[in-house]
Amino acid sequence: MRTNFQFSNLCGTVYRQGNLLFTPDGNSLLSPVGNRVSLYDLVKNTSETFPFENKRNIARMALSPAADLLVTVDEDGRALLVNYRRRIVLHHFNFHTKINDLQFSPDGRYLAVTHEKIIEIWHAPGFNREFAPFVLYRKYTGHYDTVTTIAWSPDSQYFLTTSSDMTCRVYSLHTLEDYGAVTLSGHRDVLVSAFFSADATNIYTVSRDGSVFVWHCPGGPGPKKDSQEDEDEADEGMGITTAASSLPTAVYTDTEGKALVGRKQKQWYILHRHYFSQPNAKVVCAAFHPESNLLLAGFTTGIFGIWELPHFTNIHTLSISQHGIDTVTINQSGEWLALGSSKLGQLLVWEWQSESYVLKQQGHYHDMACLAYSPDGQYLATGGEDGKVKVWVVATSFCLVTFSEHTAGVTALEFTKQGQVLVSASLDGTVRAHDLTRYRNFRTLMSPQPVQFGSLAVDASGDLVCAGSRDTFEIYVWSMQTGKVLDVLAGHEGPISCLAFSPSMDPLMLVSGSWDRTVRTWDVFGRGKKVERLEHTAEVLALAIRPDGKELAASTLKGDIILWDIAEAKETGLLDGRKDIAGGRKLEDRVTAENSTSGKAFNSIAYSADGKCILGGGNSKYVCLYSIHAKILLRKWTVSSNLSYDGALEMLDSRRMTEAGPMELLDVDAAEDEGELKDRLDQGLPGVRKGDLSLRRVRPEIRTRCVRFSPTGRSWAGAATEGLVIYTLDDTVQFDPFELDLDLTPESTREASAQGEHLRAVVMAVRLGEEALLRQCYEATPPDDVALVVRPMPTRYLNRVLIFVAAETEKTPHIEFHLKWIEAILGYHGEWVRQNTATLKPSLRAVRKAIANQHEHLGKVCNENTYAIQYLASLARRQAVTEDTMEESTEQKPQSLADMF
Repeated sequence: MRTNFQFSNLCGTVYRQGNLLFTPDGNSLLSPVGNRVSLYDLVKNTSETFPFENKRNIARMALSPAADLLVTVDEDGRALLVNYRRRIVLHHFNFHTKINDLQFSPDGRYLAVTHEKIIEIWHAPGFNREFAPFVLYRKYTGHYDTVTTIAWSPDSQYFLTTSSDMTCRVYSLHTLEDYGAVTLSGHRDVLVSAFFSADATNIYTVSRDGSVFVWHCPGGPGPKKDSQEDEDEADEGMGITTAASSLPTAVYTDTEGKALVGRKQKQWYILHRHYFSQPNAKVVCAAFHPESNLLLAGFTTGIFGIWELPHFTNIHTLSISQHGIDTVTINQSGEWLALGSSKLGQLLVWEWQSESYVLKQQGHYHDMACLAYSPDGQYLATGGEDGKVKVWVVATSFCLVTFSEHTAGVTALEFTKQGQVLVSASLDGTVRAHDLTRYRNFRTLMSPQPVQFGSLAVDASGDLVCAGSRDTFEIYVWSMQTGKVLDVLAGHEGPISCLAFSPSMDPLMLVSGSWDRTVRTWDVFGRGKKVERLEHTAEVLALAIRPDGKELAASTLKGDIILWDIAEAKETGLLDGRKDIAGGRKLEDRVTAENSTSGKAFNSIAYSADGKCILGGGNSKYVCLYSIHAKILLRKWTVSSNLSYDGALEMLDSRRMTEAGPMELLDVDAAEDEGELKDRLDQGLPGVRKGDLSLRRVRPEIRTRCVRFSPTGRSWAGAATEGLVIYTLDDTVQFDPFELDLDLTPESTREASAQGEHLRAVVMAVRLGEEALLRQCYEATPPDDVALVVRPMPTRYLNRVLIFVAAETEKTPHIEFHLKWIEAILGYHGEWVRQNTATLKPSLRAVRKAIANQHEHLGKVCNENTYAIQYLASLARRQAVTEDTMEESTEQKPQSLADMF
């Protein structure tokens, strides 16, 4: 068996903290997930997690305008320089302090970084590996409090900074004669953001109390030229400066904060003052799109709104939750808005013109407790302590459906053999069966008296469901068809921790493990019920049955994995994993990770698909893979190296210890980060592991609650504190063309099209993956033969054809021809489209968008033509009336003077 599993993806968590970034093309979104970065392709409807990790949770990110360099900075100021296209770390750098904001200049030549009261401008690093790619260009001071944000002008010559001292300053990148930094003051609360307009003549400043000031300067920032002196004097004579005299307009200082007197500088004055007027709400974040003058603001109440500047016209105001929005951003075209909420772990992408969601994903509010693979390996189900059951698509890493019927934490999940039903057990005393075809909870199984279920098992036929209780130490057996209790199996003297059915149906055997240090086998349909009792030296935490049903593995609290022959009921081997899974020390520990082995055991184990290896995970950052035949450790993976979690440290650093405890536990920055008193109060109970884990005051413990192998054996997944981690043997890079052979060439494809074999030509072009060739074969198809070509087309090619047709609908003017293709595909293959809706979502969304754009365009053309036709018709009528009038007047007019006599 191959053991070189590599990190593939991270599901179950879509956003934690930090800022969101759209790629320059506007089709993808970068989101920080703990100490990793996830990329969401909004067109293809897929997600990808980059393989590199920061030391701690990522606080800020910046992407170069060319989308080639990515800089990520964690909470301690450690930065990674990443080649974005290759996903390779080029350089490590440490700013040695907390970074508040960093932005690439629009020309990509400089990187601006803010920390404390200082602004630093660095030369943008290159692509190659360099000894010191970060070179400091200039340092700016002048603010009296922490600098919060920075924004560049469109020409990259000036930048804005906002600060907690309630002022905004305008700096020049290079030293200019007769120019000093400009201070814009007048706000009464901390400034959240400031932006330049597209022509840099306006500056928009947004403060936390909900006020928006529009500052104007004729010609934009810079030294005042002699030709502009008369214009400025005329403006002052018109009273422009006097109109803004109620608030200070601008103070000019140099880069060191010294006042400048007698400078010839352009005057910034307040043009408008606007207010959001959101009661009991503070502005948390804001974003601005210069081309369309759209301002996006997020509030502490979960409301976000869009306003058009400078007139402050409200376009939309919507609420997404009851919790605050932490970050917002707008893509390059201004169509999509991205919003992130760390309280809920929620990520939204909203298309404001059509008022529809492009992306709406949310992870579990608390830790994941369990997971299960579907029989075909295409879906992953996770259950969390928030009582929700989520089903994830492995291919796209997106959540397909969420079931929220449970009122307490979900403890176990199982798919039926057909994969159409998902069964979940919970601490609320119910076992629920979910239909994955209609996405509903169709069966609820309950015990005669209220109990808490901690384990679950479903037989191969899907008709028997068993659940073990934690308080009464009994196993309940239900019928899926009737929902009635068939039997109650008693005998254990401690909480039942795990259940499993034997894969073989003859006889049908149920295996249970308990804290009473025993593993029992039960004949569900037999008279005696209890078949065998397997004694252990410690509490049994987890068990797994080999796929052939002949061997049983049980994990104990001592850190051992004991192997049993089920038929003979005797021990066949022992895997000592206590030292293997041990690693990582907590902040309160006074010993190193090597000497800290308390509580280190495998809470979950799983057999590989071939039954030759066994995988185990527990209260540690390690997941171990053992060879059953050789009884040795094959591989050990580190699920996460995030030092923001408890249990990730290896060595004891006495320098970080104080009289009040470890320095990491002292919340010294709470008063600075949180402005409201209610946000600074910590109302959590000491020592709890559950609660609001999105706040970093509560340090979650790094652990793996559940591990499972994929039925295909090509990957395994673990429900860790970081999220749902997936390791796979498959290479993530895929060759786009498929099903190639020697006879498949562009020449043969064109020849088939010329001979009138349009179906064969289109299929060959799709297989080659050349867009130009596909367009040639596509347009060569006669319109009357479209239905004849689409009907016998294999379904495996329809998705690519649909994506191509959607793209062509927006590019070329052959609207009727494109609509015939779309109608034929959806008409003749409608059942296939309905069954594969999850996979075809990007294609269908592209088709819908293309048709909607064409409909809107045609609507505008028709409206314009309607008015033009009405105008021409009125002109024709007027001309006809004029001609008739002239003819009448001509008939009545005498021919000559002689006719009058």
